[in-house]
Amino acid sequence: MTDGVRSHWQVTWSVWHALFMREVLARTMGDRLGWFWMLGEPVAFIAVMVGIRSVLGRARLISGAEYIPWLIVGIIAFFLFREGMTRSLKAIEANQALFAYRQVKPIDPVLVRTVMEGVLKTIVFMILIAIASLLGEDVLPGDPLGAMFIWVSMWLLGLGAGLILSVAARLVPDIEHVIGVMMLPMFILSGAIFPLHNVPHEILQYLLYNPVLHGLELLRSDFFPGYKTYQGVSLGYLWSWILVMLALGLALHVRFAARLKAQ
Repeated sequence: MTDGVRSHWQVTWSVWHALFMREVLARTMGDRLGWFWMLGEPVAFIAVMVGIRSVLGRARLISGAEYIPWLIVGIIAFFLFREGMTRSLKAIEANQALFAYRQVKPIDPVLVRTVMEGVLKTIVFMILIAIASLLGEDVLPGDPLGAMFIWVSMWLLGLGAGLILSVAARLVPDIEHVIGVMMLPMFILSGAIFPLHNVPHEILQYLLYNPVLHGLELLRSDFFPGYKTYQGVSLGYLWSWILVMLALGLALHVRFAARLKAQ
């Protein structure tokens, strides 16, 4: 290689590093309460759900797992998927001016935002595990390697959805409102905060089409050795969705690269 000439990978790495630092500063410093809400949102959900179940006298009815650790794992894993997907919607638009530099591609800010969200959610997860452990809750995973694999799988699922929706949001701008409306039902129907064991089989068989539910259940089974997942939960099904969405997302970015830059 000629001296002073960087390889394609070196250029790409420099672009990703610069975008990552830009996104981190915007995410954490753009709002005075940025760091607080990253930790405060899941804590608020946990507190509300524990309060509701305590009032109902059903605070610990999760078979094979304590309720608070079960809740922490489900909420943070869902947020990992959600943030990777929703934060990608505006990634291309927010970095439109940077496409004047030929080294920056529309896919770069999507990848960087998703990586940043994965890092931040992992930090938040570790903080919550540490706090819960200090309070006497057993939140440490029974199968650490398995839990790490499913955690990364949930991140990849969010990345695949983010790649697809980042293109869709530029071609059909109103789609972001549809995604926003869908998040709360998905949050509930994925079993993040409510156990679905009591849901009739006729309904549960349709809920199992949701790959997020499979990811949450698999992660919980790796955290809690005695936890019984729903019948039909499958790692293969989860990864089928991951691979299809990643392939489709990358194909869409290649197909519409010129339009994404032009708009």
